[in-house]
Amino acid sequence: MSDSQNGQRYFFEDASAAADPISGESPKKLKYFAGGQWKESATDTYMPCYNPSTGAVIAMAPQCSSEEVEEAVAAAVEAFPAWSTTPVSKRAQVLFRMKALLDEHLEELTVLLATEMGKKYDEAMGDVLKVTEVVEFACGAPHLMKGESLMQASTGYDTVLYREPIGVFAGIPPWNFPAMIPHGWMTPICVATGNCMVLKAASFVPQSAMRILELWQEAGIPDGVINLVTAGRDQAELLLRHPDIKGITFVGSTKVGLHIYSTASAHGKRVQALCEAKNHALVMKDCKLERTALGIINAFTGCAGERCMALPTIVVEEDIADDLVALLKKHASAINLGRAWEKETGMGPVVNAGHKEFVLNWIETAIAEGAELVLDGREPQVPEGCEDGFFVGPTIFDKVTEDMSCGREEIFGPVLCVKRVKDFEEGLAIMNNSRFANGSVIYTQNGYFARHFAHRTHGGMVGINVGIPVPLGIFGFTGHKQSFFGDLHVMGKDGFAFFTESKVVTQTWFPESEEELGSCKVDTWDGTITSLPSDK
Repeated sequence: MSDSQNGQRYFFEDASAAADPISGESPKKLKYFAGGQWKESATDTYMPCYNPSTGAVIAMAPQCSSEEVEEAVAAAVEAFPAWSTTPVSKRAQVLFRMKALLDEHLEELTVLLATEMGKKYDEAMGDVLKVTEVVEFACGAPHLMKGESLMQASTGYDTVLYREPIGVFAGIPPWNFPAMIPHGWMTPICVATGNCMVLKAASFVPQSAMRILELWQEAGIPDGVINLVTAGRDQAELLLRHPDIKGITFVGSTKVGLHIYSTASAHGKRVQALCEAKNHALVMKDCKLERTALGIINAFTGCAGERCMALPTIVVEEDIADDLVALLKKHASAINLGRAWEKETGMGPVVNAGHKEFVLNWIETAIAEGAELVLDGREPQVPEGCEDGFFVGPTIFDKVTEDMSCGREEIFGPVLCVKRVKDFEEGLAIMNNSRFANGSVIYTQNGYFARHFAHRTHGGMVGINVGIPVPLGIFGFTGHKQSFFGDLHVMGKDGFAFFTESKVVTQTWFPESEEELGSCKVDTWDGTITSLPSDK
């Protein structure tokens, strides 16, 4: 931390707080951030934040009041005039310093994220590295914000298009990527383009977002440019309707995303709402079977299945289905569960007790619907000290049919549904029948099928032998159907378009000579039509 922060941190130790019965330690009491200051909330309501590997309460997040959310918005509004007129190259210098700080604190951030959310070590590191990736991309703002121009657009007239910042945006991230989404997808391009941000961090897992915000401070982001609160649904609703909020960037459930999209857009705001998914992979009989099985294992157990680009469903040609399911069971059974921050752990827990129950209920639903349970993860073995953690083991269902909800709806856990088909056409039809269209994958060695799949699949992000086809930050995250509501996606060129608006300036200059000026005529279009009959 820099001296300029005067020892301010995102938390304080509450001497009156009772020790957690599992860890024996008192939870941290977290703050909110407005106008460059970490502040203790006046609320009486705090939400417990758990270490999902052990079940211990490690922090208490304030449910900030509407007045505190208003304070964060007001701080952003106040900061906008100066920040928006700061030369873009100087704004980029802050991002260059931020990239260096992220590199310096990578190990610390990795362990913090693994501890509060439950991603295993390398997955948690990837979450942080995805922040760095987009910060690096946003450093190119001086180039990416350049507009367009044309001299002599019509006779004597020149036209220039500028891209300008818009104002204050609100970011509403989910709990499953505590670093990448708030500080990768939402913040870097927003501030690089000259806007200000109010983050409503996920109350389950706010510490990664808070710690990274401390690094933004250290990088030199001016007071009020980024603000952060943890709050409930009513306060989020305030952001959707607030006259000073110009746009909303959201990631979460389809039901909430549709509400945010309709409400905020009805109040004249820009909206990008990234929502649920039920990604499918079509597995052809010519695939490299062992490598395909390993790719599927990674895609459905990675991050304990808690990602919208997970692979919870595969559509397999009958000829290889028995062999593939046997391989999947073999490899999934060998995954060791344990403390998320330990490097040898094969899979971490899910985020909290409520979500564990949600996933277990889906397993019960699949059984009741008649799916064949191949591997049961309801009572997994865990190391000593993790008995109270929120673990669900890898679970596999075979012979899932289209009338089963387990194969259609998002489970968001380490649960794989296997659907059997006779050929490519039947498999593709099943995949395209989904109401979601985030990612879609094909495993094949056949270029003809790969090409037709890429062209005809409804999925917005397509993997050819790639189980998690998440694009790099230089491209957009392009979900479709009920996986996305809006017009401009996060990251890539879409990201810069979302956070800026166009201004087109057309100009002409009059001659100094009154004689020449007197002979000029002004037509209805004032010179901006280039194809008058007299010109032909």
